[in-house]
Amino acid sequence: VLKTGLFGAEPWSEKLRTKLEENLQMKAFDNYGLTEIMGPGVSYECEHKSGLHISEDHFIPEIIDPETGDVLPPGQKGELVLTTLTKEGFPLIRYRTGDLTTIYPDNCKCGRSFVRMARVFERIDDMIILNGQNLFPSQFEQLLTDIFGHLPGFQLVIDRREDVDELEIQVELSGELFSDEMKKLNELREEIIFETKRRLDIVPKVKLVEPETIKKGMKRKKVTDLRENKNNSQT
Repeated sequence: VLKTGLFGAEPWSEKLRTKLEENLQMKAFDNYGLTEIMGPGVSYECEHKSGLHISEDHFIPEIIDPETGDVLPPGQKGELVLTTLTKEGFPLIRYRTGDLTTIYPDNCKCGRSFVRMARVFERIDDMIILNGQNLFPSQFEQLLTDIFGHLPGFQLVIDRREDVDELEIQVELSGELFSDEMKKLNELREEIIFETKRRLDIVPKVKLVEPETIKKGMKRKKVTDLRENKNNSQT
């Protein structure tokens, strides 16, 4: 009988955790790692699921301001930096992971003394700057998951017209949804626009596309920035 699952590689929501635990009748735990360091096992959740314990017998963790490089105190969000203590063939000193998280200052109820980090949902290189506002694909993942009950294929397309940034959210529908009447599709489009405005204070365009339109895969590119091409053509 399957009792425990360790999941990592890509961010996954609490709603997905609930589905996994209910449907598979097991406990689902987050596990964080990097290929450059050792793969899975850099940090892990305990039974309380209130952050991931960092294996401090193997790593020295720090949180820094990604722009200035200054070390931030516990409780502040920033970029995770790791120094390896036991890696011999390829040791790393103050390696910048690119992952945004927080180190919790308090002790865990489980009694373990290793510090805990928050679950990672954002990366520095994923950040989108739209008309001066910082956004992350993970925010749209959560928004769409809440609307659909699961995460559909999606892509964010950014363009600039008359010096104003514009965002189009392309959402891939299932065959059943795509064949629905136009009224239902318009209602779905309006719901996505409304929730984006309510949560993120931006008004996007929304394009609903047919199945198999958006490239699948865990490492698929979620953002297409057409502003880069325009900037290059002007230089």
